[in-house]
Formats: sequence, structure tokens, C-alpha cells
Amino acid sequence: MSILIKNGHIVDPSQGIDKKGDILISEGKVARIGGTINTKAETTIDASGKIVSPGFVDMHTHLREPGDEEAETIETALSAAAKGGFTTVSAMPNTHPACDSQAHVKFLQEKAAEAGLGNVLPIGTITKKREGEEMSEMQELKDAGAYAISDDGSSVADPSLMKKAMEYASMVDIVVISHAEDKDLVAGGVMREGYFSTVLGLRPIPAEAESTIVDRDVRLAELTGARLHIAHVSAKESVEIIRQAKKREVNVTAEVTPHHFTLTDEDAKGYDTNMKVNPPLALAEDIEALKKGLKDGTIDVIATDHAPHSANEKEKEFNYAPFGMIGLETALSLSVMNLIDKGILTWPELIEKIALNPSDILGYEGGTLKEGAIADITIIDPKAEWTYTEEEIKSKSKNSPFIGWKLKGKVTDVIAEGKIVLSGVK
Repeated sequence: MSILIKNGHIVDPSQGIDKKGDILISEGKVARIGGTINTKAETTIDASGKIVSPGFVDMHTHLREPGDEEAETIETALSAAAKGGFTTVSAMPNTHPACDSQAHVKFLQEKAAEAGLGNVLPIGTITKKREGEEMSEMQELKDAGAYAISDDGSSVADPSLMKKAMEYASMVDIVVISHAEDKDLVAGGVMREGYFSTVLGLRPIPAEAESTIVDRDVRLAELTGARLHIAHVSAKESVEIIRQAKKREVNVTAEVTPHHFTLTDEDAKGYDTNMKVNPPLALAEDIEALKKGLKDGTIDVIATDHAPHSANEKEKEFNYAPFGMIGLETALSLSVMNLIDKGILTWPELIEKIALNPSDILGYEGGTLKEGAIADITIIDPKAEWTYTEEEIKSKSKNSPFIGWKLKGKVTDVIAEGKIVLSGVK
């Protein structure tokens, strides 16, 4: 199938392109890019007034399948991803069972192919069953198609085991994604320690529960030479640790979620369990540090940490509800409103952090519109205003605190592997 995208403003950081032009897609790949293309195509998309970018790549998605299909399936997650502009998502391994085998990796690949809505990059576990006791078979996981390893949802508590895991990951040449959380410091807490945790009477989680593990894992990466990626950074102390590590040329990258640079701990004052996330919503001073880290390159990636939960799970007292919110469908708009409109990032910088950098870190051939590349493309109306309603959510779960918000910036069309999976959204 041939597709011609006309009159769009092409933003492709991988080639330094930031100008108006056309793109021709043929046989699932980018055939030509730039300038005026008059070749006839089976389908033509008028992208006048819109931004045309590489398809977004989410480094941090919870697909819930297998084991928790009542909250999300691979098909519904990919549908939500397409609505949000993501042509590729990384499947975090804290499913039931955990992704610690070649069979599980292949299961994810097959289910994604069946859905036909985008790509799934399997993430294997660091330890078997995510139990933190015995290393997984990293080489086998990589050979099967895993792009990284993580025990996300849990931190590897034993520093000796984490050191050994990093040593082996370095030999295998696979990225280690760290969920930085000291469970002893968390101690059953449910929100970030500060004024509002005291006022609300909710058990606090100190920022050090995150930053101490960030520091530990950065030092282990420095020792072992492993490629380390820090997931969902939320504390200003963590940002500074990563900044200093990069100055020492430690091979470390980091991500932040849109909800962590949009909301603060004060937003939990209504006891809305959709505000309960892990790591918890941070203080205003942390948010400023996160934005500064995005601007100066300390934080490389914007990732959603899309974490679906059924209504039955979330409709509990704050102390007992699970952590997590969905995020695939709102990530772009929150980034536009909090980063683009406030002068924190330019459009090329945003696309770099939501498409190119995730691909480069994972070693995935995405995030680019180079001729010959797989045609994963997202088209954005940067000025469109819309209201996020529960009825229109594509995810199987609806656990978002942004329902009812008026948002800015909307994905109108998405092409995944040369196939139109979202078209003409107004």
C-alpha cells in the first residue's frame, strides 16, 4: 500500500529536519521524504497545519496480559497507544506469570502481531519470577527478542545480586531498567512525604526511598560498565545524582512520566485513588527539577508508565487501592501544555524524548523517518483543544485523574509499519 502525506511540518530529530514537506510511504517503508512529492498514491493524507513526526515509542507500558486481562489486554493497550500517537510500546515484565522465559517473549510478539495495531518490545526480568533471588537467563531472553531487563514494580533489594546482574547484562549487552525503590524506606507509605501527607493523614514515602537506590544503581553501573536506565524519576535528588553521573560519563539514561511533571502531592488532597502512583506524586520543587532535567538533557525520555487497573481495584480507600494510572492517551497533550507551551522544550526536543531517544536506548530501529525506515508515523494537530472523556478512552481501564480535563495537542493520524491504524481524528 502506498500513502502520501502532503503539506505537513516534518519534525525528525534523527535527521535534523524541522520544516514543511511531503512523505511517501511504499511497501511499509518511508520511500521519500521532504519537498513536494507529486507521485500518485493509493491514499493521500492532507497534513496541512499539522506536525508529522516519527511514531512515538513508549519505554514503559504495563500491558497486563497475561494474567490481568480484566484491566488491559495487548490489543486494548495498543489501541490506546495508537490514539496517543505511540506506534511502539515496551511491555514491562510484571505480569502473571512474569516475563522470564523465551516462551513469554514469543507470546507477546505473537499477540502484538495478531492485534496489528503497533509494535510491542518485550522487557524480560532481571530475576526469575521477579522474586529478587536468582538471575534470569538474560542471553536467552535477548535471543528471543527482549530489548531490556527489569524487575519493574519491584527494586532488586540485594545489592550483590544487582551487581552480578549488571555484570552479566554488560556481557550480554542488554539494558538494565531500574525501578528505584527502597521498600524498607517505603514502609507501607502511600504518598510522598511532605506537608500534604501530614495534613491528609496518609502514610508518607520519603524521596530518599527513590534516590538512595538511584545512587546505588548508578554506582554499580559505573563499576560494571552496564547500560543503566532509571525508570520514572520523580525526586530532585535523583535528577542531581543522574546529572553528576553523566558528567562522569557513566552509561546511564533516565525517564520521567507526564503525570510526574504535571501533578504534585497537593493533588492527592481529594483522596482520588487515581492520584496514587508509584513513585508518588512529588513536591513542587521536584517538578521544577524534573523540567530542568528534561531541558538540560539529564532526563532523556518521556515515558507513560501506563498502569491500568479495573474500577473494582481502584474504588477502595486510598491506603488500600493499587498504585498506578493510565497514560498512553494523554501523554502528548500533557507534554504540549507543560513543556512546549511553557518554553521548556521545543517540538524537535519533545519528539527526540518521546520517539528517538527511547529507540536509541533500547537498540530499536524506530524513532526516525529516514528513507528506507519502517513507516511508523504520527501526525499531530498541535493547536487542537479537546476534552478527555471516559466514554472515548480506548484503554480497557479508566483509572485516570485527567478525565474531564480540557487538553491541547491531539494526534489525528497514526501509521504503524505502513498501515493506517488511526485516521482523521478531529
